[in-house]
Amino acid sequence: MSQDTNRAESYYALALQATCRAVNALEPAGARRKMLETLDRLERQIAASKAFIGEDLRLVVLPEYFLTGFPMGEPIAAWREKAALDMEGAEYERMGEICRKLGVYLSGNAYEQDPHFPRLYFQTSFLIDDGGEVVLRYRRLNSMYAPTPHDVWDRYLEIYGTDGVFPVARTPLGRFGAIASEEILFPELARCLAMRGAEVFLHSSSESFGDGDTPKDIAKRARAIENLAYVVSANSAGTLDTPTPASSTDGGSKIIDHRGLVIARAATGENMTAHAEIDLAAVRRARRRPGMTNLLARQRFELYAGSYAGASFHPPNTMAEGEPERSQFRRTQEETIRRLEEAGLI
Repeated sequence: MSQDTNRAESYYALALQATCRAVNALEPAGARRKMLETLDRLERQIAASKAFIGEDLRLVVLPEYFLTGFPMGEPIAAWREKAALDMEGAEYERMGEICRKLGVYLSGNAYEQDPHFPRLYFQTSFLIDDGGEVVLRYRRLNSMYAPTPHDVWDRYLEIYGTDGVFPVARTPLGRFGAIASEEILFPELARCLAMRGAEVFLHSSSESFGDGDTPKDIAKRARAIENLAYVVSANSAGTLDTPTPASSTDGGSKIIDHRGLVIARAATGENMTAHAEIDLAAVRRARRRPGMTNLLARQRFELYAGSYAGASFHPPNTMAEGEPERSQFRRTQEETIRRLEEAGLI
């Protein structure tokens, strides 16, 4: 990871609300071509956004699934071949070119292969710096229908360690942690990242948007308040080329400051409306200021450690052996619910 030089006191960030063009109906070669076409389109949008917002636009966050859409029943092996990026592949190389050319840090979320786990793929949130280097790679830990590091937990820890499970990138633009989509509903994840210094949460999402507060909207503000951190949350502007109505996940990208205030918000459709200043100095002052509002410094983690250590709900290592199948995801949850019910916990 790049070094934390603390050079930037403030800069602008953009939660770019972009349309997702799904690859489900394509063969692997066609899917790869479509991904690169998507990156060409996004380069033009980022360049135009920077020309409008200003040269101090340094961080761009893209939606979840922005390159591929999500699997719709495809076997794990088939989706891996079609839609999962190689860690050193052409798509990352192309995104690195965009970052170097436009002078931005780029964050997004994609399906990714890992040579240590050749039977699986992981949903990965990443951050590429303005030199084209991947400085953050976080694999989604909580998912209903995708493999996670927790499903191969012992082996994953052996390879990457705990800091590889909860990575924080220390960069000239601040300390970044990534949260994937519905994981914003899991406060433990954001807390573990904040414990490692994260002050800006990168949140790529694909979610429903409406007039009222959704559970994810409430959670975004809560995670910001709890951890005295910014949340840059990019939602999609709809998903094309699937049977699902295109605008089911469209709108509401936003930036939330460390006080839990929404300082920029988009409506629907492709747009750059959700851009705002990231004031790192303000975050750091708040974290160093004694008082009741400094919830991060007031945490007493030892109070809760025993309860977490003694509890097991969703089990680890469910995909450590054999050929993974999609049916395992629902079956594991059903078995977990049954076990918790028998124990009188739900």
